[in-house]
Amino acid sequence: MSVNGTGYEHDVEPRTLLVQHLRDNMGLTGTHVGCDTSSCGACTIIANGETVKSCTLLAVQCEGAEIKTIEGMATNGKLHPIQESFREHHGLQCGFCTPGMVLSSWQLLERNPKPSETEIRHAIEGNFCRCTGYHNIVKAVQDAANKG
Repeated sequence: MSVNGTGYEHDVEPRTLLVQHLRDNMGLTGTHVGCDTSSCGACTIIANGETVKSCTLLAVQCEGAEIKTIEGMATNGKLHPIQESFREHHGLQCGFCTPGMVLSSWQLLERNPKPSETEIRHAIEGNFCRCTGYHNIVKAVQDAANKG
C-alpha cells in the first residue's frame, strides 16, 4: 500500500485491523482508536479518495490502496489549510476527534469546494466530538473552503 505518498510492503497477520497496522506497525499514531465499532470516527482515514473508518478494515484488504492519514496533510512543515482553519477557529479542544474531522472535511472540500453549513454538518456526522459542540468545527471548514 501507499501511505501518505510513500509505498510500503509489510507482512501482517490476516486479522490485523488497518488502524492497528497504521499505529502499531507504521508509527502513525494520529489515527486514533476510539470505539472499535465504527461509531466515533476517530480512526477516519482516506483510502483511494474515500473516507474510511480504519477500524472496519483489515490491513490485508488495503493491498495496493492509496492511504492518507493526518500525518500526510501538512507539507514541508506547513499545515494544510483545513488544519490551519481548525487552529484559527478553535475547532478542537482535546484533539482526539480532530484527525478524523480534518480528513472528513478534506473529502468534503475535494468534492464540494463551497459547501453549505448543512452539507458540512452532514459530511462530519460520522465523527463524534465530545468537547466542542461542532460550532467551531463548522466555522473552520467554512473558512477552509474560503481559502481554497
